[in-house]
This record gives sequence, structure tokens and C-alpha cells, in this order.
Amino acid sequence: MLNVVVVDDEPLARKGMLYRLGDYKTLKVVAECGNGKEALEAIAKHQPELVFLDVEMPGMDGFAVLEQLQNQQLPMPYIIFVTAYDHYALAAFDVNAIDYVLKPVEAGRLKAAIDKALKAFESRDDQKHKSQLAEVVSRLTGDAAETILERLSNEEPVVDSRYPDAISIKDSGEITRVMVIDIDWVDAAGDYMCIHTRDGQTHILRKTMKELELELDPRLFVRVHRSAIVNVNTIVKLQMLPNGEHQLMLSNDQTVKVSRSYKDRVKQVFKGA
Repeated sequence: MLNVVVVDDEPLARKGMLYRLGDYKTLKVVAECGNGKEALEAIAKHQPELVFLDVEMPGMDGFAVLEQLQNQQLPMPYIIFVTAYDHYALAAFDVNAIDYVLKPVEAGRLKAAIDKALKAFESRDDQKHKSQLAEVVSRLTGDAAETILERLSNEEPVVDSRYPDAISIKDSGEITRVMVIDIDWVDAAGDYMCIHTRDGQTHILRKTMKELELELDPRLFVRVHRSAIVNVNTIVKLQMLPNGEHQLMLSNDQTVKVSRSYKDRVKQVFKGA
């Protein structure tokens, strides 16, 4: 029997995962966590063999949890990534020990991931485990697997944080620190950028669209127009208008026009598009 920790910041998602895992007699859930900090504490306390780890969480995401596990030299459990956004599933990959499942979780896909973890545990090999972890992180981040293995060997952070967690915006003698995960979308206004955040505020940034785009993680933000960037987590619908043009409907009920030159890039956000 494998001890399991379930990590997800959405209570309903955790409840759904716990319900599904109840069908597996070989798994014993020893803790459920709502954020990265709780996950680290639970892993240190219970030393589970398997963790279902949400990728997108405020404050400390799934990649940061992996980094802290390595930094704190905690036992590395097998990881099954869980994500609601299929842009993380850059390719279908076949590994024996760790995998990912896409929300909403499908029973067949979950079973396949669990079967891989059980099979790997039966013939557990630390170096093989590290290689498989490196392969998954490589596919999710774009970093070379060899680079990730080198970081593991040197006890360095697994994930290289190339993009800032926050953007500093100067205005009227004040500096406001805006968390990147709170940005819904961005549009250009002449030589300025209007940063629209989930709390309904708009911040004015003196920077070009190209400069800002380089600071935003392309896995989380997509350019939809020469004057607009959207957080993929806020996208609800891609709509075709009567005139043949497209627009995005965001979770805040805002609509953003999609230009023809960026249409294909936007469609990559939608599974099967």
C-alpha cells in the first residue's frame, strides 16, 4: 500500500480526487493540502510514496514545491502532476513512474497514471526515479533533462525560475508590486501598458508590449493581438463573430479581440482546437 498526499488549492478538486482515490485499495491518503506550504509539511511528516501535486497554486506552485523538497533534502516521493490547463501537457509522454492528469480528471487517465506509479514502486530505483522526474519537468518547463539531473546532483533547485513572480510598477512616487498570477490581461495604450488584475484594478506600466512579453511566462500568458496579452487561466471561451473575426471571453466577463495573426496561437490553449 502506498501512502498518498493530495495537494490542490481548490477544495472541490481535492474532494473529487479523494473520492476517486477511494476506489484504489492499494492507496492510502494520509493528508490533503490546500497550498504548497501545507504540502511540504505533510510530505516531511508522512513521507508519502506518492503525491498528487497541483501545478497552479497561489504563492507556491507545484514546481516551487519540488524545488523546496530538493532544497530541504526531503525524501522525494513519486509525483503525479495535476493541472486544469492543457498547455502544460506539451506532449504525451511515456514514463514508468510519474505522469500528469488533466482536470477534470478522467477515470481512465487517472488509472493509467496510478498504474505507472505502482509499477515503479515495485522496482524502485533512485537514479531511475530522478531521470523520470527530470524528463517530466523537462517537458513541462522546456529545460533540458540533462540540466535538471545536474541540478539534482548538485543539490540545486530543480526548476530554474526564469520569469519574475511580480512586476514593480512606479506611479506618482510610489512603487506597486503586482503579482503576475493576479494579472488577467494586458492591453497597450500608446507607449504604456494597462495591467488589468483579478481584483478589478488597472495599473499603468511604462514599458513596451514586447518588453513585457519577455517577462511573462509563455506557459501562462498568450499574445492574442499586437496590443493584448491574456492570462490563459482566465480564458473561458473562444468565440467566432459574424464578420469572421474571433474574440476571447474571460472569466471576468471581459472580451478581448483576437487578431488573425495570433489566432492559431490562441487555439493551442484549447484542447482539440
